[in-house]
Amino acid sequence: MTPDLIVEASGPVGRIRLNRPKALHALNTAMCEGVLEALESWRGDEAIRAVMIDHAEGRGFCAGGDIRMLADSGATDGEAARAFFHTEYRMNHRLFTYVKPTIAFMDGITMGGGVGIALPCKYRVATENTKLAMPETGIGLFPDVGGGWYLSRLPGRIGQYLALTGHRLDGAECLALGLATHFLPSERLEEAKRRITGEPAAIEAILDELSAPAASAAILERRETIDRLFESDRLEDIFAALERDVSEWATATLATLKTKSPQTMKVSLRLLKDGAAMASFADEMRKEYAVGARVVQRHDFLEGVRAVIVDKDNAPRWDPATPEGVTDHVIDQIFAPLPDNEAWTPDDR
Repeated sequence: MTPDLIVEASGPVGRIRLNRPKALHALNTAMCEGVLEALESWRGDEAIRAVMIDHAEGRGFCAGGDIRMLADSGATDGEAARAFFHTEYRMNHRLFTYVKPTIAFMDGITMGGGVGIALPCKYRVATENTKLAMPETGIGLFPDVGGGWYLSRLPGRIGQYLALTGHRLDGAECLALGLATHFLPSERLEEAKRRITGEPAAIEAILDELSAPAASAAILERRETIDRLFESDRLEDIFAALERDVSEWATATLATLKTKSPQTMKVSLRLLKDGAAMASFADEMRKEYAVGARVVQRHDFLEGVRAVIVDKDNAPRWDPATPEGVTDHVIDQIFAPLPDNEAWTPDDR
């Protein structure tokens, strides 16, 4: 088992603790394999009644995936990147379909891969420290790990807004949108974990009892504006709507979008449009794997990682540089199904 993961049985509760604090617990392949192994070992163990997922020391629950590794792989044959996605998505799917109750404590930064761990869980606890986002378009990626499924099912066009802008939600907003099932003050988390360990059959009652009123959800106060300005599934239309609106918020939002990859913003819109009608979560992950396997080797991802993570100049040179430059043909190529022998499957082949 990797040292980046702490896996233990605490009485009748299986505990998985992300343990990579210097990287804000960002996931690597070994961590995903470890989670899968733990879930499989507890699946048939009658002594384990529930599974709890949180993080060890540090201020983040999980900041995402190992982006630098993905970029290094994408710059060559992409094999290691595909292996990571394949394992990570199997972990996401296993959590989504797990029969025993699962609880994720989203205390702190919960982004990208962290969202992929938390949202499949039956119980998802937010706190005043929660900062949840899918910021991938800023590095030439897209909201994967089930983003096409979860974001497309949010009210109105909020999912499209979050996917394109990478906007960070606080704990109260997560609760209001249904991304969290409970809001607990962080000082009550240890009590919640202790009581759940003692009485796993009472998880919901314990979380209900320890919950506190959350602040108003600021994003819902902008619901009408977001629905109106992000109404279209065409990126060019969204840009045009924001340009026509003279409000300070629209101007700032347009400026944010102009820093993102036009290509992967279009990928994101297509993903959410398709995801809304997806028959199963496995179908969603199969599609996202095909898209991810291609995007990770394209210019915008390698350039986004250079600009944001390697050189830190925050000045990516996207290619194409404008929404108009990204053709439907390119998007169709990115979304083409993989051959059966290369496609993602939920279990070992």
